Amino acid sequence: MSTAREVALRAAICAFLALFATALVALSPGAKAWAAPGGVSAHASSAVAEPAAPADPAAPPGRAVLAADGHALAPLDAPPAVRRVIAAANRIRTRPYVWGGGHGRWWDRGYDCSGAVSFALHGGELLDSPLPSGPMMSWGAAGLGRWITVFANAGHAYAVIAGLRWDTSGNTTGTGPRWHTDMADSRGFVARHPAGF
Repeated sequence: MSTAREVALRAAICAFLALFATALVALSPGAKAWAAPGGVSAHASSAVAEPAAPADPAAPPGRAVLAADGHALAPLDAPPAVRRVIAAANRIRTRPYVWGGGHGRWWDRGYDCSGAVSFALHGGELLDSPLPSGPMMSWGAAGLGRWITVFANAGHAYAVIAGLRWDTSGNTTGTGPRWHTDMADSRGFVARHPAGF
């Protein structure tokens, strides 16, 4: 089989699996929307409309994969909360960097480092309200997580989610929240993770 045909076949299988998983989640008892546009303390006039979430194929087990367009594909074996964290981050992955962005309301015109991490965690129902980077130093449980680790210090925060770095720094094109395959130097940061993840 040619490489192009093999890639097309794998993409079709992944798309089918993603649609199937989405249908299962939608039909599960207790399924609910995790955030409405406007979110925390939002004013109707300043809310940004929620973009449509595309159905994504899944990545192979164990690690998320960065797609050519810059969004992350969740691993097949990722828990539902982790898949929701990745989906939430994908929704804002092209927004610009805005200092304080994502702290006054969930849907914002741009996000700073801790606003972007907070938004992603909120998507997985792992955080109720946005946190600045300093308080993230004591959020959750200490140490590295299996699926999600937040690295924070008094001035910056980023996360490693299913093997990809979610960060507002280290971008080669544009500014703001982006996925990265390379890892950042974590010296000077406190590692925290959501319990169980």
